[in-house]
Amino acid sequence: MNMHDIFKRTNRKMLAVTLDPKMEQELEQLATTTGHSKGFYVHEALFEYLDTRTDYLLALATMEQEEPRTSLADVRRELGLER
Repeated sequence: MNMHDIFKRTNRKMLAVTLDPKMEQELEQLATTTGHSKGFYVHEALFEYLDTRTDYLLALATMEQEEPRTSLADVRRELGLER
């Protein structure tokens, strides 16, 4: 499912966002230029942020576990992919 499919879902909630004037002006210009709504771009930005943040937090949780780690060099060596 891509961003456009997610944005078109009918079961959505409204959220008010306060923007500084410069950011609002840039958003308005982007929306006008592309024909997409400002809400589309706010939704897209939030989606990307949450996706990235989730990946980061999962990686952090994995790193905090007390399990042995293998370096990339060792993995390459074990797989016969040495450069």
